Amino acid sequence: MTGDLLSEVFDVVEIRGLVSGGFTARGPWVARSALTDPLKFIAMARGRARLATDGIGAPLDLKPGDIAILNGRSWLELGGGTGEGPPREIEVPVGYSSFHDAAADLADADDIVLGGHIDLNPAGEALLLEALPPVGHVRASAAAAPRLCSSLDRILDEVTGNLMGSAFAIRQHGQLLLLDMLRAYVDQAELPPGRLRLLADERLRPALDLMHAEPGKPWRLAELARAASMSRTTFAARFRLVAGVPPLTYLSRWRMLLAQRALREGDDRISSLASVLGYASESAFSTAFKREVGESPRYYRYQYRHQMRDEAEAHAGDQRSGHRPARQLGV
Repeated sequence: MTGDLLSEVFDVVEIRGLVSGGFTARGPWVARSALTDPLKFIAMARGRARLATDGIGAPLDLKPGDIAILNGRSWLELGGGTGEGPPREIEVPVGYSSFHDAAADLADADDIVLGGHIDLNPAGEALLLEALPPVGHVRASAAAAPRLCSSLDRILDEVTGNLMGSAFAIRQHGQLLLLDMLRAYVDQAELPPGRLRLLADERLRPALDLMHAEPGKPWRLAELARAASMSRTTFAARFRLVAGVPPLTYLSRWRMLLAQRALREGDDRISSLASVLGYASESAFSTAFKREVGESPRYYRYQYRHQMRDEAEAHAGDQRSGHRPARQLGV
């Protein structure tokens, strides 16, 4: 996996891994939930379980340290445990209160489940929603398993310790968990054409490095092919096979992702942004932006800031009223 480029892409598309809760169980148990977030993940911190959801046929067996990433699913059923009698229906809590209550005997729990979701801005959908199957199974046997298990253990320590600053720590470890999930998944899965597969392709990396280092430069296919030590024909064919689009189309779309971030976060004039990204005029840039994003740069910036202002006002209202909107764990 191309570490620096993946970090850059994560920042641009604002991907966030958020661990939102979990539970412990002994004996036979079952947990059911409707899903609303596009991307959910279920981690077996301890024990084993079987996961069923729409669109996958046979249930998926999760072993200790395994993680399932659910892409666009509408429901799930998770069951585990051994022993006599019918399975106990688990009311999935929001947050970690059940861990705090069970901290004294957590070591004796048969099964420990953590769950969460992956937040994406619209630009992030092309990176993950199109790259992942309905259910991505990240196995603890992957090459990245030691880091993955370490991330799970650290989150579990913070959850059970209920220490000062634990919410902040869980957020940071959630980001590392997401990175380790993707590293492990790339190591063990055949990815479809797209940005995630492109980032993992070492043969195309030199050309990709050039485009990311100077996105505003008028790169020619021959220059990029030389950087990758390939002929123009071989380079163009491999790039399209891996990325799903030709090299210069990828470059144009990357410029548009950078433009969206600049419009969200900065106050640069549209003409200045056009020049930095390699467009001859503000008009040419605006036309390309509207073709890719569906609206003009000025309207995109206005809409985004209007939305942020509304969300900030709604959050301030919740703070004043004491209301805390709950997000379901989804396990």
